[in-house]
Amino acid sequence: MKKTTFPAFLSTALLIYCFWLLITGQIVAIFQGRASWEVLVAGALVSGFVSLFTARFFIHRNAFYLLAPKRFFSLLAYVFVFLWELTKANVDVAFRALNPKLPVNPGIVKVPADVKAEYGLSMLANSITLTPGTITMDIADENGKTNYYIHWINVKETDPAKAGDAIKGTMEKWIRRIWD
Repeated sequence: MKKTTFPAFLSTALLIYCFWLLITGQIVAIFQGRASWEVLVAGALVSGFVSLFTARFFIHRNAFYLLAPKRFFSLLAYVFVFLWELTKANVDVAFRALNPKLPVNPGIVKVPADVKAEYGLSMLANSITLTPGTITMDIADENGKTNYYIHWINVKETDPAKAGDAIKGTMEKWIRRIWD
């Protein structure tokens, strides 16, 4: 079993603590000057305790990998890229749901992926699944190439490369900047 290193523990604890601050609304309380030190310390202790058991599963190489400026700013930019793709997909599915005359041609398409890192492959698959109208069903390594099998609400293209361009949009390019 892999042993947890201190940098892995620290980066995982910081990540968990940041999410905890966001989810509990404590980040707003900090900026408003009404945060309780007891609540902040309790969150830090719980984050540290949880990271003792989870860090070895999350951190496989450099613990502060995403804090490199290029990767960090690419990750921030990806948030907006993903929100744009999410908005376009939501509008498309809403129009299909509200207008019965719009075509719905469901099917499963094979889409090639040009991402090398496992975290990147997972991030792209989750991003595709989170956009309405598509679900990543499988990630297959075939002849040294990675392919996604995606259920698509309206198959416009059966050619894998063209279907990939339509489904992935610019998300893959940004994910490669973050992880590869």
